[in-house]
Amino acid sequence: MKMKRLLSFVLFFTPFFTANAQVKSGPMVGYSTMREVLLWVQTEQAAEVYFKYHEIDRDNKSFVTEKMTSSKSDAYIIKLIADEVLPSKKYEYELYIDGKKMDFSYPLSFQTQTLWQYRTDPPEFKFAVGSCTYTNEERFDRPGRPYGGENGIFKSIYDDKPDFMLWTGDNVYLREPDWNSRTGIYHRYAEFRKMPELQPLWANTSHYAIWDDHDYGPNDSDRSFWNKDITLEAFKKNWGNPNYVFENEGITGTFFWQDCQFFLMDDRYFRAPNYLKDDAKDYFGQKQEDWLIDALASSSAPFKFVVTGGQVINPVAVFENMSTFPEARTRLLKRIEENNISGVLFITGDRHSTVLQKLERAETYPLYDITISPLTSGTASPIDEEMINSPMVEGTLVKEHNYAMMEVSGKRTDRNLKIDVMNAAGSLLWTYNIKANDLRKPRD
Repeated sequence: MKMKRLLSFVLFFTPFFTANAQVKSGPMVGYSTMREVLLWVQTEQAAEVYFKYHEIDRDNKSFVTEKMTSSKSDAYIIKLIADEVLPSKKYEYELYIDGKKMDFSYPLSFQTQTLWQYRTDPPEFKFAVGSCTYTNEERFDRPGRPYGGENGIFKSIYDDKPDFMLWTGDNVYLREPDWNSRTGIYHRYAEFRKMPELQPLWANTSHYAIWDDHDYGPNDSDRSFWNKDITLEAFKKNWGNPNYVFENEGITGTFFWQDCQFFLMDDRYFRAPNYLKDDAKDYFGQKQEDWLIDALASSSAPFKFVVTGGQVINPVAVFENMSTFPEARTRLLKRIEENNISGVLFITGDRHSTVLQKLERAETYPLYDITISPLTSGTASPIDEEMINSPMVEGTLVKEHNYAMMEVSGKRTDRNLKIDVMNAAGSLLWTYNIKANDLRKPRD
């Protein structure tokens, strides 16, 4: 049985190395809207690149993206927009490099979002969540036992067929040879991107991302990091988010999937040093915090997912969670409550263990913090004080490689979030349901 699985695994990935010598990594599907979808690829050297695509089961009419030539100055990365698409459709696509169609052992597909407004209830959808991916590279890694493992987790995610994947920080681990130069930073991204186990997932699922300290700079790095504008450039090149709300400052952004809104927060670019002696020091920074409160207040989404690297509601000030910046945390939670903003949940990473935390609040709804970590990097445990004093939901602590599949379903006025946490093999570890109607201030 083991030999059969090994042979299947080898056959699944072999064509990536043989037939596609001009493809370094990808293609990857970035953001998806009703009228356009972003497609990404990295070539091994300068080449003309374009995509063809057609609606599935209607292949009599194909469309072609713009043609672009990859260059060393852009790390041979190309982003192209499929802009001849319609809402509520699924498409197959093909990659052409220097006029030659590239062949893959897995399908290449993407979908557009559904036009449901004023027509039907919003559709069901599901998305994968994970953080902390370490790509082993012995010649540059620290000596000793490899820090990364179980890369097969990405095949498990692919097999679950999420509509999109949300990468919640430490997606790349920059090391001492990496973070001091543009060459090192882009090299590290390339090693992560070309991981064989990731290629089918890149090619068939939309991807959205934030960063945390390790893909921003050194461990526990903050606004003082000297190369933050280079890591910002590399992040934007390597991911396909739809927007960045502050021009050339951080990775803050937002997107909708069906009726839900996701707020992608940057906990590094504006962050004060951890040990700065200033009680009012910045965590998100005033400008970013103000934008978040405005955006949450104006959103009508039943679930408003605030996505950031470090835990927010954990009251035990440990490592780099938001409680280590107590004034910033108190102010943020107070502003959410004072503005009577419904539907807020936090999705976080960083901690190398998974847990669901539920913070009860007087006269309003509880706040949830869904921490999912790690995908392939080392595992860890909460400290004893957290086990006693943090609001962990019983049975949700996981200390092995894992990911979450989150599914939103139900009628427009009664949406439900189902959280399934899976191990690297794709086996279910725990399930939890949250009703959008329970994330509202009780009526008087």
